[in-house]
Amino acid sequence: MENKKTDLAKILSVSGSRGLYQYLAQARSGAIAESLQDGHRTCFDLKSKITTLADISIYTDEGELKLQEVFNKLHETLGEKDAPTSKASADELKALFAKAVPNYDGDRFYVSHMKKVVDWYNELKNHASLDFLTDEEREAEAAKNAE
Repeated sequence: MENKKTDLAKILSVSGSRGLYQYLAQARSGAIAESLQDGHRTCFDLKSKITTLADISIYTDEGELKLQEVFNKLHETLGEKDAPTSKASADELKALFAKAVPNYDGDRFYVSHMKKVVDWYNELKNHASLDFLTDEEREAEAAKNAE
């Protein structure tokens, strides 16, 4: 996936499975996906709780902020450095988010959420790309594939 934009609509988080997955295809019994970390392919059945990263937002004082925007703000704040891991202290994670997304809603965006976000950020940074497809690019690609 080098130099290729990451489409968060095709990056999956699967409840009960570690790491992120790249959606590959629909299967009769679920979805076929490939681990970003090791390339291992898995078929998740229809009972699996699968969420695309494009569908996730965090709470801010002004409403919700899409995860893609959160990743962009983290990247602006961190530069080329990795984010602290999910094992970092709560204070360290809160300080990072206070800097990157100062208006995050502390009453509804918990440290447990921050841990997931930094893990996903680091996994995308190290195994995919932090250069994301925009909605317009996604629509253009879908239209091109439909022809």
